[in-house]
Amino acid sequence: MTKLFQIAALCTATLATPAFAAGSDSTTPPTTTKTSTDCKKGQVFDEKTSKCLDVKSDALSDDDRYRAARELAYNGLYDRALEVLAAADNQDDPRILNYYGFTNRKLGNDDAAMTYYRAALAIDPDYILARSYMGQGLAAKGNLTGAAEQLEEIRLRNGTETWAYASLERAIAGMPSDW
Repeated sequence: MTKLFQIAALCTATLATPAFAAGSDSTTPPTTTKTSTDCKKGQVFDEKTSKCLDVKSDALSDDDRYRAARELAYNGLYDRALEVLAAADNQDDPRILNYYGFTNRKLGNDDAAMTYYRAALAIDPDYILARSYMGQGLAAKGNLTGAAEQLEEIRLRNGTETWAYASLERAIAGMPSDW
């Protein structure tokens, strides 16, 4: 039995793994806020002021921008998510790089996505969410060997009980998530 066949069989056997939301290992999707419902392009809702602020506002932290980009991406607002990511002060934050990869992949910019995933992993090789998204992109393009390599890397990092692992496992088995 080939290694790829073994992985596919394993994936099929373990599909009862709970579904988790992208961007975390939580079963809860990002909360939809006024960032994606009321704010205009180039703005993020700030809970402290209860206002939509420009993405470059000093009142926003990179954590605020990351959460907003994640919310926008979850809601399919990829161009807006990219704009928020571009406003992040630390462009070398693996989370920011990973979501650049994710949004580019969703926009069909696969080469750019892989470049961002690789950059995130060069900074933090243990960042299993980047490995999962990268593997999902590889699986979607038919590179099941590359996807299986990322699944193995997640396993080696004790990530088998995570959304990252379960989602990539499903993608390899031919049942990708919406993420």
